[in-house]
Amino acid sequence: MKMSFNGPIEGVLMIHLSGVWQIGNSLPSLNEIKKQLASETIIRKVAYDAKDLTQWDSSLLILLKKIKTLCSENSIFLDHEGLPKGAKRLLELATAVPENIDAKKVKEHETFLYLVGAETIHFFRSAKEMIAFIGGAFLAFIRFFRGKARYRRSDLTMTIQECGAQALPIVSLISILVGLIFAFVGAIQLKMFGAQIYIANLVGVAMVRVMGAVMTGIIMAGRTGAAFAAQIGTMEVNEEIDALKTLGVSPMEYLVLPRMMALVLMMPLLCLYADLMGILGGSIVGVGMLDINMFQYYIQTKGAVSLNDLWIGLFHSAVFGVLVAMAGCLRGMQCGRSASDVGNATTSAVVTSIVSIIIATAIITIICNVIGI
Repeated sequence: MKMSFNGPIEGVLMIHLSGVWQIGNSLPSLNEIKKQLASETIIRKVAYDAKDLTQWDSSLLILLKKIKTLCSENSIFLDHEGLPKGAKRLLELATAVPENIDAKKVKEHETFLYLVGAETIHFFRSAKEMIAFIGGAFLAFIRFFRGKARYRRSDLTMTIQECGAQALPIVSLISILVGLIFAFVGAIQLKMFGAQIYIANLVGVAMVRVMGAVMTGIIMAGRTGAAFAAQIGTMEVNEEIDALKTLGVSPMEYLVLPRMMALVLMMPLLCLYADLMGILGGSIVGVGMLDINMFQYYIQTKGAVSLNDLWIGLFHSAVFGVLVAMAGCLRGMQCGRSASDVGNATTSAVVTSIVSIIIATAIITIICNVIGI
């Protein structure tokens, strides 16, 4: 493993490589090269002579990569013609793609004004992308109702199954527990006044009007919305979405439309199921702890819950279905090209969905109070 120099002659520095270059042997120092490049003689070109090179492996490429970096820093042309053909091809592959800067690198200290400006720019850019996504989804729905949307019906059926039947176990568990909690907390207060029978009113109205839809929306945000973001994000990483665009297939119709339709269709049904499970959970406390007759509990619930409450709950669930599906698909489409970006997109989809659900609940509740329903 030897390296010697000839020149510089007429601005050309020749590097002679000879011997066996294999991992395990110590690499020649770069100090000599640095001295040659820093000499008073002007060097315009660096070339190689590898005629006496017998064996080599990646250790040679390591040195060649370092020499290339030094030449780039000093604005010196580097000629690879004297290298073995295999080494030239590997070196071209190694330098063809720019170095990927790790997203988790330690950032330099940034001023407050810089952070405010960066966040403002990011906000308006995200708002622009969101508006464009909403417009694309709207156009995809129009094409669907006109019968011109290009998507696989098997994807729609499979997504309906994933969003509906496969979500029933977790919806059942959470809804029953929420009903139990409402009934138990209410029982502690109402028992002081001998009004235990109104536990049925409390649980029935709360579950049917708001809580059934909210809990179902949060469950689907963590379960289905995250899955949408991860699926589409992985397609973005694997360049499958770019392939669809190249083939002339709209990703909005092929990927987003079936997922949005499936979740919007299934959310009201899951909400109804969650309402029933929540009322059942409340009846467990009312009948088991407060000695309320099951028939009395049923009559009280029936008298307390009106049809308006049911329609308001179903409207909540339909809105939540749109928000969760849009958040999951949008974050998936915005995903970068690395594995960490998929995780970030999934996390962002869940956070966006839950925040949207809470804001939508507040808005709908205020509107209902204003119009008196």
